[in-house]
Parts: sequence; C-alpha cells; structure tokens
Amino acid sequence: MPATWTQETQLPHHPLVISHPMPDAQSVALGIFVDVGSRDESPEQAGIAHALEHMLFKGTRHLDVHALSETLDQLGGHTNAFTSRERTCFHTQVLHEDAAQALDILMDMVLEPALPEDEWKREREVIFSEMGMVEDNPDEWFYDRHIQAVYAGQQVGKPTLGTRDVLSHLSSQDLRHYLEHNYRPPRLLIAASGNIQHDDVLAAVQQRTWKPSQSSTQRKPPILQVGKHFFERDMEQVQVVASLPCISAASDERPLAWLANQMLGGGMSSMLFREIRERRGLAYSVSSHLSPLSDAGLWSVSCDTHPTMVAACIELLQENMQQFATHIDAPLLARAQRQMEVQFRMGMDSIEGNMMYLANRLDEPNLLSQQQWIEAVKAVKLDEIQAWSQHYLDADAVWSVAGNDAALSSAQNVL
Repeated sequence: MPATWTQETQLPHHPLVISHPMPDAQSVALGIFVDVGSRDESPEQAGIAHALEHMLFKGTRHLDVHALSETLDQLGGHTNAFTSRERTCFHTQVLHEDAAQALDILMDMVLEPALPEDEWKREREVIFSEMGMVEDNPDEWFYDRHIQAVYAGQQVGKPTLGTRDVLSHLSSQDLRHYLEHNYRPPRLLIAASGNIQHDDVLAAVQQRTWKPSQSSTQRKPPILQVGKHFFERDMEQVQVVASLPCISAASDERPLAWLANQMLGGGMSSMLFREIRERRGLAYSVSSHLSPLSDAGLWSVSCDTHPTMVAACIELLQENMQQFATHIDAPLLARAQRQMEVQFRMGMDSIEGNMMYLANRLDEPNLLSQQQWIEAVKAVKLDEIQAWSQHYLDADAVWSVAGNDAALSSAQNVL
C-alpha cells in the first residue's frame, strides 16, 4: 500500500474530508466524526452527547422520524452511531450507487436535525432503559465504576450515558444549542472508504453551508487516581481489573504497546491466558487491553473468577505483571508480531474498518497506512519491548474488585 493511500482535503470553514479508495468493492462506508464526547461535557450536561446521538435519528428538516427510518431501510445497508469519551460518530455502509444519497442523509442529520420536543421526551425514556440494561450487565456496570475510580472527580471518568437527573432537566432546545456550538468545523471529519471518488465526496460537502464551531477542543489532561476499590454486588463470579497509566492514542510507541499487550493478555498463547486459565483453571475469562485517549491512556488486565479463587487470581495477576518483561523472549515476540500483522492485513479487507481507521486522523497530523504499521511492528527489537514493558508495568496500578462480601474480603487480604 503506497504512502499516498488516502486523499484528504481541508477547505476553510469546512470539515476535513478524507477517503480511501477500494475500487473493486461493491459498497461504500461513510462516517461523520465529531471531535466531541462525554469528557467535553460540563456536569450540567452529562449525557448530552449520547442523547444527541439518539436524537439525530429522530428526523431532519426534510424527513420526519418515520420517513428517515424508512429511507435508511430502503437503502438496504446499515446505519448506526456511537458516542465515546472523545468522539461521536454517525456512519453507514451502502452500495456504491447509493453513496451520494447516504452522505446527504448523514449531513442532513448533523446539520439540520429536527430535534422535536415530543420525540426527546420519548427518547429520554429509551435512554433510561439503556441505563437499566447497563446496570443489569455486570461487565458494563463494573467497568463504569472502575473508570470512575481511575479518573475520580473528573468528567472523563463519568459514564457516557450521563445521569437520569441531568437528562430529566434537559430540553430539546438544550440539545440544539449544544449541537450548534460543537457539531461544526473544525471539530468535524467526514470519512469515506470503498468504491467511491474523493472528488465526489468533496463536491457534496462543498454544497452545504458549514458554520464554525463556537467552542474549543482544549482538554485538561486526566489524572489517574491510584488506589484499591471494592464494589459489593451479589454475583456468581468475581470481577477483577487493574489499570496502569499508558500511552495516548497518537503515541509513537504504539507498536511497542500493541505487541506487549498481545503477549501479556491478547490471545490464547498470551502469558495471562496460559498461566491463569490453561495451567491453573482459575478463570474462564482473563485478558489485557489498551484504552488510549488523545492525551492519556490505560493498560489494563482483567479476569472473572469464582469467589473462592479470587485471591489466587489476584496474586497471579500481580506476579505475571511483575515478571512479564523478563519472560519475553524471541519466539514470543515473533509470534506476537505475526499476530499483529494478520490482524492489520485482515482489517484491510474491511470497508467499514478502513473508514473507521480514517477517523484516527483527528488525533494526528499524518495518518500512517496499515502496511506502514505492519513494518513498524516488525521492526521492534527484543530489548526495546522488554524495556518498554518494564517501564510501564513498574507503575502503581488502580485495582477494582466486584463481588459478594466474602469475595471482597479475600481480595482485600491480598491487595
């Protein structure tokens, strides 16, 4: 894949337009990415970005809620959206001959949403139901509380869904005001991948009127709060997670982080999987993962186990984290490099995956291709990955444990 694997255009007072052509494909993936997420909200706005994600599907100036849903279904592809701590995205994948219509609809949703008050009152109840689903899901419930503990007292640690109290006091006019201040250039990126021409996307974008954003994206770097946290909940399993400070989303150290995470807990041959599940039979689920933000990041290990085994699991997690760097050898590194290459190369076949990858341009001035990242991964040396892993794993971790009273007592004895 050549270095010029994408085309991009930044016109004054317009969204950045970036595309990746895949001329042999039958479909096109399109996305409008907003550089706004839950961490950009004030406490009085908690959940407003996620609320807007829902409400932009409730009609536009040209189509009411039913006509919009029928039009999207008629295209026959799939359309969705998501809200994270730093991004909101509206995306679709359709046949290439329908790309122009699909892009027009996405732009209508962002630029000219109806936001009717009666729909907001109904959709607010839907979001409350979504909150209830999170509360009923032990994994999501626990992770929300862990992140709140990691970033205690900071908006970046708050749940993306917000709170019932705040949402109950927001009106559709509040939603519109937030959208008009934030969902505008330069906080917008429009990405396209598949059988599409860059100039066609650009021409469609130029036909619209784009007003500049009235707010900035300056964010205060989060501060990780080291400690140990115990959450009582009547469950059959005990959940354990430990998080360490790690790299940001655009760090040059990404190849090192990806490889280290793969070797620690990223697959069936990883150290944690072999030691805790395969050799000891202490847990069904054990893994590690990276959670980067634009200005910070976490490296976490986690497992779910039986209450009688939680102490042994925690001790093994601690032991493996402490000894991980010294156990990395050439065969382990080579296997991880191969795994990363396969993941990148298989991802290159995905039209939607390529479109989502383009959104990384919001974090960095120059977007490397997947092939360039493969070469960077292959270039990592054994001593480099050992030193990198030791550096990050030497930091103090934030530990969280959720389970019944007896399980928490066992965990407290070893932490």
